[in-house]
Amino acid sequence: MAHPSHIIGFDDTPFAKTHRGDVTVVGAIFTLTRLDGVVCGKVRRDGANATQRLATLVSESRFRDHLQLIMLQGIALGGFNVVDIHRLFDETGLPVMVVCRKRPDLAAVRRALMEKVSGGKRKWNLIQKAGEPQPMAGVHVQRAGIDAETALRVIGCTAVHSTVPEPLRTAHIIASGITPRRSRQRV
Repeated sequence: MAHPSHIIGFDDTPFAKTHRGDVTVVGAIFTLTRLDGVVCGKVRRDGANATQRLATLVSESRFRDHLQLIMLQGIALGGFNVVDIHRLFDETGLPVMVVCRKRPDLAAVRRALMEKVSGGKRKWNLIQKAGEPQPMAGVHVQRAGIDAETALRVIGCTAVHSTVPEPLRTAHIIASGITPRRSRQRV
């Protein structure tokens, strides 16, 4: 695969534990390390619409014809609204990389899904289908439609100010800045 240089990175806004309803999602569109645009949408807290909403945000973006890769800051948005990365790849035709700073505690995620979340079994199956997060260049990655070697090159070219690639770092900063609550996580 050729080296993708036009990337959209998605992250969600912080929200209170008591929040119900929609959560804003921000997509930062980059050409390598240059921010070219931003898109915003909403996903249901702990819902099941993240995959479709991201596919729509990508397809309706004025940058759609240039995009070559989708990055996600974790496999779920808005709490446990799990993204089906293989379906997102199929629907958009763009490879998908899920990037996490730390290896997720999958046993804890499974317990939470099975005990506390509506549709938890289906969501857990999506996480399993995405594959075991692989350590790569100081982060952990799940992927669809992109091989490990290319994913490693992408991280190497886009992780400038931290181990997290700039599209995700910037999406996180923007998402944190457009809500009254500030970021609690490092990027």
